[in-house]
Amino acid sequence: MENITYEKVDAILCEKNYNPHDLISILQKVQEEYNYLPEDVMSYVASSLGIPASRVFGVASFYSHFTLQPKGKYIIKICDGTACHVKKSTEIVQALEKHLGLSADQRTTKDMLFTIEMVACLGTCGLAPAMVINEKVYGQLTPEKAVEYVKRIQEKEANGGDNNEQH
Repeated sequence: MENITYEKVDAILCEKNYNPHDLISILQKVQEEYNYLPEDVMSYVASSLGIPASRVFGVASFYSHFTLQPKGKYIIKICDGTACHVKKSTEIVQALEKHLGLSADQRTTKDMLFTIEMVACLGTCGLAPAMVINEKVYGQLTPEKAVEYVKRIQEKEANGGDNNEQH
């Protein structure tokens, strides 16, 4: 697990003038920074804003946009909407889970590189079945193609990676 430094959180709080009315946007920025909302950071935000921790935790757990669990560097969103489901998106999920050693109970790889998420719809029905890795859309997938895209990312990461997430 990463070391949490509160300097980043302090900068976000300062940018928002420690305004409790900006709690949602503060939490959004914190999540962008850490890829999830660490419990210690939410408590720190609450005390810094002078509001109860239960309010911060309540907001974080109410909105589906927020996550309280660490996620990988690459978020793989697999569409399970009608068009994708009919074209066997579940087989893509199974192939990726097998390749990455994941299951329904464990959605993030131990090396924190990948997280698999099922989503109701990506809005890419014409490309069904489809997935998104971070912001890049992959369509007309087969289980083999999906695994191949992930292997390319793994190779790039093994070779030192880069900040340019073109695959």
